[in-house]
Amino acid sequence: MVSNNADALRLADGEIARLIKGGAEHPLTRNPLGDGQLALLLKEVLPPDLLARIDGPVGFEFSYENDAGRFLGRTSRQGGKLSARLTIESTKEQSIAWAVSGREAAPVTNGNGAAHELPVEVKREPAPRPVGSIAAKAEIEALLSTIVERSASDLHLRVGEPPIYRIHGELKRDHDATPFTNAAVEAMLFSIMPERNRLEYMESNDTDFAHEIEGLARFRANAFRDHNGSGGVFRVIPAKVATVEELGITPEVQNLCYLTKGLVLVTGPTGSGKSTTLGALVDLINRTRDDHVITIEDPIEFVHHSKRCVITQRQVGMHTGSFKSALRAALREDPDVVLVGELRDLETISIAIETAETGHLVFGTLHTTTAVGTVDRVIDQFPADRQAQIRVMLADTLKGVISQTLCKKIGGGRIAAREILLTLPAVTNLIREGKAFQIPSVMQTSRKLGMIQLGDVLIDLVDQGFVAPQEAYMKSTDKTSFLAMLKARGHDTAFIAA
Repeated sequence: MVSNNADALRLADGEIARLIKGGAEHPLTRNPLGDGQLALLLKEVLPPDLLARIDGPVGFEFSYENDAGRFLGRTSRQGGKLSARLTIESTKEQSIAWAVSGREAAPVTNGNGAAHELPVEVKREPAPRPVGSIAAKAEIEALLSTIVERSASDLHLRVGEPPIYRIHGELKRDHDATPFTNAAVEAMLFSIMPERNRLEYMESNDTDFAHEIEGLARFRANAFRDHNGSGGVFRVIPAKVATVEELGITPEVQNLCYLTKGLVLVTGPTGSGKSTTLGALVDLINRTRDDHVITIEDPIEFVHHSKRCVITQRQVGMHTGSFKSALRAALREDPDVVLVGELRDLETISIAIETAETGHLVFGTLHTTTAVGTVDRVIDQFPADRQAQIRVMLADTLKGVISQTLCKKIGGGRIAAREILLTLPAVTNLIREGKAFQIPSVMQTSRKLGMIQLGDVLIDLVDQGFVAPQEAYMKSTDKTSFLAMLKARGHDTAFIAA
């Protein structure tokens, strides 16, 4: 309202926010306010005694933190719909009488910076920030701390449900806790959500952000709305970056970190540990090379402190507009290594390939489940008339694909099964000639060079007693072949009949 020199701001449940300027209304948001969202916003500026009376007409005034001046507001409810109108004290609205509890009153001018009912008969001390916000932040941070305590990977907040944790790959409800109301979920989300994300959430009904509890961990968050109301999902990001040694990443994959140019892709479904693997690879580069590493993420997950390398971490939406714009800008920032958190669209993929081609080492992620599927996905992103050119460029730049999935370990915990494709001359030729379907044959015969297919990784984990046959079968992509391997090695396959 201030930056647009508007006369007033009008908010109402079920309607888009509107600015009023020169007697005309101008839309401020694309999407209407959700049920109960206006009450949540008013909670930020109204003391509890006024908040309890917003079902009736209430006038109030408050000061904003940026010294933009004092604001005058009034609420009303008609037909069950809550609405509010706000103006700046210096506007002509100051001279308008305010209806409060059926009587006329003028705005207050006592200047104490607190939210007050109008008229004010007795001066009061400034109202503190609503306790609800502080309590909500304490509650959400307690739940986030529980993720770490229970060795869970995710927390789900849903209306009508208690906290739900993903522990060793399975969702577990905390039946000792009280189910959340919509107001409680929104209060918790808003208490830790950056201002930019609040605006995005109100406009598009979902947003991604990160939250850190000092000394404990960082959390990647997604807030959304569904038919039940507001919801949120939090993924824990350990404060300490795991090393390649701790993750059991093979020497052949580690060697990819010493390349001076090329494209390395880490792929897998959501929740398969791609970020953890990439974090370990960047940490290895940070410990062993003297280079400039730029990461482009949404949001920033693992925080890397410069060791031998200089690390620049940029968050989409906060430090840059998009992956593609940040990637394009990175070329002018003297990079040696570039990590792209997600290759989301054709243009981003195209720039990533060109960046790798011009003498930089580029790491990226895709949501594909096999190495061969990754090659096909990249090429298929492009129009038919460009695919031949991209096939040649990809053949020259692709240095490795790590496709991984997480399996439940016998006895608890999870373990990563990684399919590894390294681009030997034979693989390069197959990509260039459009014969990616023959790549598995090369991988099968090149295991001693560090390549391995997912089925072979899974059967090794079963043989070593880390993973149950049924779990490995569920994670395999070629189930017919994998079942034959299980039977050939004498493993129990009774679960198939069941």
